[in-house]
Formats: sequence, structure tokens, C-alpha cells
Amino acid sequence: MVNCPVFCYHLCRKGGENVKRYSADYEFYNENPTGRSVGDCAVRAVSIALGVDWETAYVLMAVAGFNMGDMPSGNSVWGAVLRQHGFYRYNLPETCPDCYTFEDFAQDHPRGVFVLGTGTHVATVKDGILYDAWNSQREPIDFVWYRKD
Repeated sequence: MVNCPVFCYHLCRKGGENVKRYSADYEFYNENPTGRSVGDCAVRAVSIALGVDWETAYVLMAVAGFNMGDMPSGNSVWGAVLRQHGFYRYNLPETCPDCYTFEDFAQDHPRGVFVLGTGTHVATVKDGILYDAWNSQREPIDFVWYRKD
């Protein structure tokens, strides 16, 4: 068996096969101060995960990006912000890269805060609810940021 954090045991145990599809809760979330959808998914995700407003998340990411010589929306930048706040990254196994979705993860994790990534999009699941500016439930997960409690 792959060495998996407890939260991914379901996926690893089944090897990605026969993963059930659920109808998880989804909540629209767009705290952009102008209400625009401007490719700020990482800012929204960090905002929810850290329990801060959009502006604070943006500044945290901008400062980290400046210090790293990278853009605030870069995976390594917002990942560093999460890491500084006690989060750990876990890459899902390649056994079934398209079969475990944001929706599946939300249904399987009714407690906790998790930041889910596809490589090109990121959203947060908090207490079993997917928060995003669009319904991304069907997006397949590549990696998860989680906090050990």
C-alpha cells in the first residue's frame, strides 16, 4: 500500500478503483473586493484555509512572491504561505488520476480544512463543503494541502 495520510486512506486502499460519485455540498465563494472573477482561485483558497479576508490572503501571497521572485499565484508561492501556517502537501497516487474529484473528497471529509489542487486550479474544502467561484466538483485532484491537528 502507498504511504498515505489518514485522510487519503479511502483512495489509497481502493487503489483509485470504484470510487463512488457523490453529490457533495458546494458553496459559491468570491470575496474579490470588486466581485470580479480574475484568475484569483489561489487567493480565494488561501483566504478560506487561513480564515482571513481576500485582501489579507493577497498581501501574504504578494509578499511571499516578492521574496521568492515569483508571481503570487504560483503554486510554490501560495504553497509556501500555507506551509508557513502549518499545512502539509500530499500528492495523490497516479493509480487513477481522473477518478477522485473535488466532489468525492468533500464527501469523504466532513471535518477539517483542505486545499485541493489540479495543477491549474485550486479550491478549498472546509467541513465537507467545497468553496469556489464556480462549481468545480468534477475537477480531478492532483494534490492536497492539509493541516495535522
